[in-house]
Amino acid sequence: QVQLVESGGGLVQAGGSLRLSCAASGRTFSSYAMGWFRQAPGKEREFVAASWSGGSTYYADSVKGRFTIPRDNVKNTVYLQMNSLKPEDTAVYYCAARTYYTGSYFSKYEYEYWGQGTQVTVSS
Repeated sequence: QVQLVESGGGLVQAGGSLRLSCAASGRTFSSYAMGWFRQAPGKEREFVAASWSGGSTYYADSVKGRFTIPRDNVKNTVYLQMNSLKPEDTAVYYCAARTYYTGSYFSKYEYEYWGQGTQVTVSS
């Protein structure tokens, strides 16, 4: 069982930055594929970013060039660095983990473990 705890959400003005953290339990964190998803009110949960095998990273087109997903395998933590934030980035952000790399990195159905979510609000 993997437990994920997010932190770092809050209120920020458009153009600002935030860094979300996701601390994971387990001794094999370095072998997990990690993802960030978000869900705005009335919308489906959508893919934001993924940290994949071999250090590969993937991003949704809407955040490419503004967000990054670094990870620290010593601290068992993955981050979501969000720059140049826009009001449309407002959502609850969820960290997710999976123990296998087959399938698609952007499908929420293929992630096995989820955090509780953290709210990000971007004001205009």
